[in-house]
Amino acid sequence: MMISSKMYRIFIITIALVCPLALSAQTKQPNIVLIMADDLGFECISANGGTSYKTPNIDALASEGMRFENCHSQPLCTPSRVQIMTGQYNVRNYTKFGELDRSQKTFGNYFKNAGYKTAVAGKWQLGSEEDAPQHFGFDTSCLWQHTTSGRVPGEGKAQIDKRYSNPMLEINGSIKYFNNGEYAPDIMSDFICDFIEKNKDEPFFAYYPMILTHCPFTPTPASQDWDPEDPGSLTYKGNPDYFPEMMSYMDKLVGKIIAKIDALGLSENTLIIFTGDNGTDKPVVSNFRGMTYPGGKRETTENGTHVPLMVRWTGTIDASKTCYDMVDFSDFLPTICAAANIDIPTETIMDGQSFLPQLLGKQGTPREWIYSWYSRSGKEANLKEWARNTEYKLYKTGAFYNVNTDFYEKTPITMDNMSSEEKRIYRDLLKVLRFYEDKRN
Repeated sequence: MMISSKMYRIFIITIALVCPLALSAQTKQPNIVLIMADDLGFECISANGGTSYKTPNIDALASEGMRFENCHSQPLCTPSRVQIMTGQYNVRNYTKFGELDRSQKTFGNYFKNAGYKTAVAGKWQLGSEEDAPQHFGFDTSCLWQHTTSGRVPGEGKAQIDKRYSNPMLEINGSIKYFNNGEYAPDIMSDFICDFIEKNKDEPFFAYYPMILTHCPFTPTPASQDWDPEDPGSLTYKGNPDYFPEMMSYMDKLVGKIIAKIDALGLSENTLIIFTGDNGTDKPVVSNFRGMTYPGGKRETTENGTHVPLMVRWTGTIDASKTCYDMVDFSDFLPTICAAANIDIPTETIMDGQSFLPQLLGKQGTPREWIYSWYSRSGKEANLKEWARNTEYKLYKTGAFYNVNTDFYEKTPITMDNMSSEEKRIYRDLLKVLRFYEDKRN
């Protein structure tokens, strides 16, 4: 891998990269619906080979569009949200947990500036300013964990989580308590559906960062022991007994939004994306492709970053396609901007690259590597930094692993034991790490 023109094309997205592949014959800008489940790894979706849960609506997205085998997030929620919304690696713009620096421009800003109607509903966790969602480009919002922590005091020092039953939510910055047996995921999905119906005659961008399937693991309205008077639960309830029911309800809500789009006759002009923000929570152990697969949230191993990605655009993306190219969360912004014919200025630093060509059945420019700068606090004291391809991963520490054969990364490959091909890959990934050495502001 040369660090010349080829590397430059990968590191810096220009108009030539994101715009020419937009659909020139398209006379109407497509709607974009981006759905991101919380704490949902690749192994949980049956279309990916998971056998513990049934996900018929998400599976339908795959059968009606394209399924990706190699999509990677950050290992934790806020780092992933900052990356997916800005198209930049955390090394450039991540400040601290629960915050998105207000100097940043998000996909909400790009779409709003392009004349789209924009909405966000779900988990925010990106700044407590009352105007934060609007500042980042969203006309309207229905959020948990916006100006407040989303929790209320319990007995002693306990905090009661108000994200599910009888929730405390914020509608456009105003706190609202629900006390009549409401379930927050229903309220939020209704908000997205109402937004879609209201704006069906003009371009819209709906971002739905779901609160399912994050703990606390509690009954859903479809559970036999659902209690409409339940005031909420302890913030981190670790027993995952209800996780399968939460999975089922999450899938049901994805289907609800898809059904709304189809009922309004918008399927051929709506790009729908489904993904997860990081690996499944650690108490959850699933069955996946004939093996036991533990959740890896917060971990930098495969089960912490490997997430599902399904994309449907009826009549534009061929049905039942699988893409094996690498994708990471920095790639979403340039991809949806390219699909919507929204220009990204040439001077904009963009680590992501569009995978729209692959969606359109073209070869495109597949990634040769993914880079990650991961620190929950935003400080370098607990930093983990690596570059990888589909088979090998190199950490800044020098630890080098074959992640296909060493899932838990227990046995680093030493230089003495590397094949000539492995040495070449090591050198290539080292160049990536060195490129980003001076990118921290």
